[in-house]
Amino acid sequence: MRIGVIGTGRIGTIHANTLSRHREVGSLILTDADPARAAELALRLGETAAPGVDEIFKWGVDAVVITTATSAHAELIGRAARSGLPVFCEKPIALDLPGTLQAIGEVETAGTILQMGFQRRFDAGYAGAREALRAGRLGRLHTVRALTSDQAAPPADYLPLSGGLYRDTLIHDFDALRWVTGREVADVYAAGSDAGGAMFRAAGDVDTAAVVLTLDDGTLATATATRLNGAGYDVRMELAGERDTIVVGLDDRTPIASTEPSGPPAADKPWPGFLERFGPAYEAELAAFVEVVRGERANPCDGHEALQALRVAEACELSRRERRPVRLAEIPGGPETAVV
Repeated sequence: MRIGVIGTGRIGTIHANTLSRHREVGSLILTDADPARAAELALRLGETAAPGVDEIFKWGVDAVVITTATSAHAELIGRAARSGLPVFCEKPIALDLPGTLQAIGEVETAGTILQMGFQRRFDAGYAGAREALRAGRLGRLHTVRALTSDQAAPPADYLPLSGGLYRDTLIHDFDALRWVTGREVADVYAAGSDAGGAMFRAAGDVDTAAVVLTLDDGTLATATATRLNGAGYDVRMELAGERDTIVVGLDDRTPIASTEPSGPPAADKPWPGFLERFGPAYEAELAAFVEVVRGERANPCDGHEALQALRVAEACELSRRERRPVRLAEIPGGPETAVV
């Protein structure tokens, strides 16, 4: 199998390394907006560098992995679909609903595959929570608490391109919430703070956010995020039911400290970032993509899944801006709506 990797930045480099080691992947063609960066990575991995995206399609590949800036995702998904190629794409499909719907429509018209990069679906902790809930261990689920806290803010020039904290960061929590519980979000109430630095205000973004979500069966959930968690990278999900309570992301590297005399000590080596925390999950999602391309398994996270997570993020942004609860029915592209 020959795979084209478009984008060799931080996550693209990780994915290229993973695919280059995969026993079912014979070779890679790498390209990037910075050709020198792609050439350097190709040399290091013993793979081929292409001068541009056109060559990925001209030279012939069996599948495409897209890890470019978000602004290029939808166009590249469409181009791959029109070429009849399966695609793995980092989230999101696009930063708006029209672009997302158009790209999904192109994939469906072409009858090709689009697998989205929501790596938490491949994390052992989230998978274990999903299994425990479905096995009835918790009884009736009544409360979910999710959080994503980055240790340090991204570069200032990234913020205006990110789509904002709800679309860039909390969208992972929204996808995990749907996937773990098997429920849809019915409504949200969101708030945000931009008190952390001028660059957030300049980008029209917030550095910290909190959301209250009601699921379609009445379960209540909260989701919080911040760019400024100096203790370390912290991602957790707590699920509380009438019989039991479980937590994802609590281990000896979780960057929290107890004030109780008999509480556990602070982590010696807290997680520094998402690449370290979710390293095995990133490998697993690409292994799944290879299996999907080979026809050995169903797509574990298609474009419609990404669309529903984006709709929750869109509802949160609207709620924060207008300071009111927002029902998901107000946001186009619901699961009952056909994509055209």
